[in-house]
Amino acid sequence: MVLEEKPDAIRNATEKILLKLKELKNALNKINRATVEQWVRDLVIVKTYAGLRFQEAILKKGAEIKGTNYRLAEPDEESKGIDGYIGDIPVSIKPHTYELKSALPEHIENKIVYYRKIDDGIEVDYGEIL
Repeated sequence: MVLEEKPDAIRNATEKILLKLKELKNALNKINRATVEQWVRDLVIVKTYAGLRFQEAILKKGAEIKGTNYRLAEPDEESKGIDGYIGDIPVSIKPHTYELKSALPEHIENKIVYYRKIDDGIEVDYGEIL
């Protein structure tokens, strides 16, 4: 039986779940109108046709810098937080405001390329992939 082999399994799992619930409660208390509005703005803009072209431009430039190829993510990859690949590196493309949301429980395993809108275009930080 599993409990005979791992007698602390239930207690350990309970502690992990309680810790995650505490993190979730903490994050929920930090969500406000501005956070929701920024999330909706990112969702509406980034996931539109124009947003995908924007992502593709960031991927293309990153591939040029690294001297490799790029591609947009497939739907099953998107569900894992991947927006595309620069060479064989899976990347997530996020606005710089995403860095401020570190209190939220979402954790992205992939390299993140941050961008910032500026007056005459965008500024892209490829630091995690270079």
